[in-house]
Amino acid sequence: MEADFWKQRWHLGETGFHKSQVNPLLTHWWPFVRASQGAPVLVPLCGKSLDMHWLVDRGHTVIGVELARKALQEFAAEQALAFEWTITGPFEKVEGQGYRLYCGDFFALTASDVGSVQVVYDRAALIALPGRMREEYAAHMRRILPPRWTMLLVTLDYPQAQRAGPPFSVSDEEVRRLFAGCDIALLDNRDVLDEHQMFRSQGMTELHERVYLIEQT
Repeated sequence: MEADFWKQRWHLGETGFHKSQVNPLLTHWWPFVRASQGAPVLVPLCGKSLDMHWLVDRGHTVIGVELARKALQEFAAEQALAFEWTITGPFEKVEGQGYRLYCGDFFALTASDVGSVQVVYDRAALIALPGRMREEYAAHMRRILPPRWTMLLVTLDYPQAQRAGPPFSVSDEEVRRLFAGCDIALLDNRDVLDEHQMFRSQGMTELHERVYLIEQT
């Protein structure tokens, strides 16, 4: 998807992908990540997700990356955070109160931007991208992260012909191909179509939500 697509979605308020509560999959499965106390967590394509606040509340520093400045501004306002924007290379950046948030293209992120981050939480990034960009996303992630990182990944899988993304369908086979060479554990796999009646009304016949723990060792 082009950058302007997502910026327009935020500008028009077409953000049905945003959840008004912390993702229960995060709260349930986070202990399996075994993140050390205070470990920074990278949240790609973070939007204004309340999951970031939950992570900060547990002592982590959140490094979020988001194309739409409007999303980050709304997050700061809703969480009563006092931020001042600065320019850092290709990004606008705010930092403080447990957050380092980059406004710009994830693919412009460098190893120096993420520093010693060894934990990634991806609930909405991989499934927001079409196939070719998913390849680039996984490759770029593996390129900029230091050795021995861990990712908690949430995906959706459905017959792609039944609905145009985003969110896009990402199969179990694709996850294992994108992160080949890593230890990949499937933590959860359930059909959640009954929880998404809009998708059912569009003709979707199944919708699997999966949670993975991926470790590069």
